[in-house]
Amino acid sequence: MNVATDIFEFERSKLISLCYRMIGERAGAEDAVQDTWLKWAAADTSRIENPSAWLRRVATNIAIDTLRSAHRQREVYVGPWLPEPLLQMEAQEPSNHFELAQECELALLWAMERLTERERAAFILREAFDASYSEIADTLGTSEAACRQLVSRSQKKLQTSGPRFDASPEDVADLSQRFFTAVMSEDFDQALSLLTPNSVALSDGGANKRAARRPLVGGSEIIQVFRALYEKAKTEQGWTTQVSMVNAKPAILRSQFGVLDSITTLAPDQNGKIAWLYIMRNPDKLGQGAP
Repeated sequence: MNVATDIFEFERSKLISLCYRMIGERAGAEDAVQDTWLKWAAADTSRIENPSAWLRRVATNIAIDTLRSAHRQREVYVGPWLPEPLLQMEAQEPSNHFELAQECELALLWAMERLTERERAAFILREAFDASYSEIADTLGTSEAACRQLVSRSQKKLQTSGPRFDASPEDVADLSQRFFTAVMSEDFDQALSLLTPNSVALSDGGANKRAARRPLVGGSEIIQVFRALYEKAKTEQGWTTQVSMVNAKPAILRSQFGVLDSITTLAPDQNGKIAWLYIMRNPDKLGQGAP
């Protein structure tokens, strides 16, 4: 490999992480990074003083364009759209470019959907990559003062989203264990006590799997649906569950006859109750393809 290729390969994982945080989908992130590579390969790299900043700027703007197009598609998506989970497998390929991306919580990715593309870019560059306001201004083609406002607005919007983004994996694991143990033991009163009137459960089945077509709001409604699903599962065979790490937080993986059917994880609120439940059933986002 030549020097330019070496530089790009050194930065690839960071670019993948940036684009995944921006777009929320693995394939979209990979495509954005590939487009960044094409621009890098066509550039006179010997004249680029700061390759890292150059690559980050190009990748960010490609991701912004991708996200604008994706938002139009998500408006007609069947049911709630949820970000694609990154399942931490035991045996990963030698060069896993999504390793850094796995650090981004699903709850935060979901909450960032309420940001504009530029707010999202400014927030990610500042908070995840510690970019200076000068670099962010250069990336977005605006002033440093405007970038400070973008970051500030983003932080305020995310603070009102409900879930905590600083919960430890241990806290999430403990809350998950108590909730799912209560559901599986049919102690639905105990499960309900871990929810609040403001709890939200979102399930993404896409066009291929049955899932709630709207957010479930409030403990009573959420438990009613979980209870119905559990009763249905008791009449079927081949179901197994296991705990795994998904986007750096514990999650429940549910399979039938060895085929992954769903990933469920949660985020607590400030009082240690469940603020947000994420249920992914879309086979395209679970790596299962169409049924």
